[in-house]
Amino acid sequence: MTNIEIGILGVAATLILIAARIPIGVVLGVVAFCGITLITNLKAALSITSVIPYNFITDWNLSAIPTFLAMGFIASEAGLTNGLFAAIRMFLWRIPGGMASATVVSSAMFASASGSSIATAAAFSRIAVPEMLKAKYNVGLATGSVAAAGTLGSLIPPSILMILYGIFTSTSIASLFLAGVLPGLLSAAMFIAMITFRCWRSPKLAPATNEQFSWEEKKAALKDIWALPVLVGFVLGGIFFGIFSPTEAGAIGAFLSALIGFSRRSLSFEGIQKSLTQAVYGTSSIFIIGLGASIYVRFLGLSGLPVYLADLLLPVTSNEYLLIAMISILFIVLGMFVDSLAILLLTLPIVMPLVIGLGIDTVWFGIIVIKLLEIGLITPPVGLNAFVIKSSLGNLVSLNQIFAGIFWFFLMEVLTLGALIYWPQISLFLPSLAN
Repeated sequence: MTNIEIGILGVAATLILIAARIPIGVVLGVVAFCGITLITNLKAALSITSVIPYNFITDWNLSAIPTFLAMGFIASEAGLTNGLFAAIRMFLWRIPGGMASATVVSSAMFASASGSSIATAAAFSRIAVPEMLKAKYNVGLATGSVAAAGTLGSLIPPSILMILYGIFTSTSIASLFLAGVLPGLLSAAMFIAMITFRCWRSPKLAPATNEQFSWEEKKAALKDIWALPVLVGFVLGGIFFGIFSPTEAGAIGAFLSALIGFSRRSLSFEGIQKSLTQAVYGTSSIFIIGLGASIYVRFLGLSGLPVYLADLLLPVTSNEYLLIAMISILFIVLGMFVDSLAILLLTLPIVMPLVIGLGIDTVWFGIIVIKLLEIGLITPPVGLNAFVIKSSLGNLVSLNQIFAGIFWFFLMEVLTLGALIYWPQISLFLPSLAN
């Protein structure tokens, strides 16, 4: 068996084992170890798998993961995310489907603090969906808005997926964070435009309410939520102006979250302990997957499969848009069955030689990849965000209703993806200003 055949067999085995619900980190590590053993020998495989994890863990950029996770958990524990939906709802209640649009805006703000699509979907399925159903909103619109808006956690910085993409492709994490801002805002704007248009054409989707909010109530609501946008703006502004690195930004954000929480008397030392414990658990899970992926990258490199595919496909796909279209189809298909982190770490070693070979900007491509992973979070039959909402709401809604409501948001995601591909400057504008 040739090295290329071993590489192909390894990729196939990986997909099968992941589909069998075996933990991703374990799958990547075991398949890589067996593949390296077949290509070299047992002694070499043991040597490689003992050195690579150390090199991976000592990468300073990885420290951004626990600091940003801590920032998100502390902000949530301190109550900085409380009242987002209620406050934004006061300002958007007049427009058709205002509660659904408020869900999108507040989810975007929540996602910017948590950095997690799943956490955003889980939180707003409990906060926003019951309120929309109480107001007689269409079930699909209510749940679809939460599922789709939850994906913004992957694109709006800070994003754990962006950090991992930057590390595995040697791309500036600060540039990726800045590049995600405008695409994230565009995604939210597309969702709101679609909600408004559909509810204007078909008022029964979101019946008008008789609620009235005074300026005093609105001001009081803004006083409750000012800390979160200020915190996120400070962190991103510091990165944009080069005051601190993404890793330092995460630590500063975590410290400021705690400081604001203590000053508002909404955070206790027990809350800090709980937040840090959650950050440790989250970091451990991500690092285990990252360790397996780093060994897997070496296995694919030894097999020669990425170079073989690049040599095979580059003469056929000399057009960068054709290549991105092919990669997009691959990601969307994989997104139907595999979770986003697995897709990212499985495909990067294979597609990056093609991307680099065509001279495609890795920051621009990174935003496209993250957008594709977002789409995977709402694509059936897996559609992880849909299952998170179902788990949170129980028998209140069915999976069929959730996926039916997601359809229109899926269309908006595809249109946004097309815009990001056709106009790269949407992604590259802010990084170009910072350079």
